[in-house]
Amino acid sequence: MLRTELLLQRLDEIGGTLGRKGGALLLLGVGSVGVELERMDEYSDLDFFVIVEAGQKKRYIDRLDWLEETYPLAYAFKNSDVGCKILFEDGIYGEYAIFEERELTDVSYTEGRVVWKAPLYSNTAIAKPRRPLPSQKCDSLDFPLNEALTNLYVGLGRYARGERLSAARFIQGHAIDRILSVLHLLEPEVDYFPDPFGNERRLEKRYPSFADKLGGMLQGYDRVPESALCILEFIEAVYPANPRLSTEIRDLVHKLTAR
Repeated sequence: MLRTELLLQRLDEIGGTLGRKGGALLLLGVGSVGVELERMDEYSDLDFFVIVEAGQKKRYIDRLDWLEETYPLAYAFKNSDVGCKILFEDGIYGEYAIFEERELTDVSYTEGRVVWKAPLYSNTAIAKPRRPLPSQKCDSLDFPLNEALTNLYVGLGRYARGERLSAARFIQGHAIDRILSVLHLLEPEVDYFPDPFGNERRLEKRYPSFADKLGGMLQGYDRVPESALCILEFIEAVYPANPRLSTEIRDLVHKLTAR
């Protein structure tokens, strides 16, 4: 059986177990096992929500018999107050959360796919969230790219004093994140399952031109200044960067790479 088929089968089996156990109302598949089935592949996970009757939440969070009876677990880690990350014995990995129906009005989530529901339960409309997710995209270059420039400057200063990990995070993390938030203003986005929780997801397919440049911007822990210079050159090519700040950044890069 293909892994994608096994994932969907396992989710169906979890629904069957919920039905036998009682106290559950709805099983929603989310992510690649939700409404975006077209992007499932052999590296996909099981992401799902279980909606339970009032008073049943603690039982389903604290006792994992409903999962063990579906298929033996090799690993379970309670990563939040409402759910776990799990690994079944056959290598299927999953993440889930347990909610009562009333709680979903205050939860931000992407649209889910109804996998199973209790026979008398009818409110499948909750598969679509009521609260919109905050956008990860900015509508102007000014704030994000100036933030990125200052990330480069501050990061290089930290690199100079020996704080290389902090420098790497400022330059190859924070500065890149700021650029990602405005990529849609700089390059036509290929419509390929954007993730409302992270601009970096599927970036290589959504922004192939920028992806080709990332190798120079992310050269690793030992080449932080070189990465900073590549990021600076990219920003200067798309935005009127402050000349004095650009000069200061370049001077720091040259000083650090000449050592």
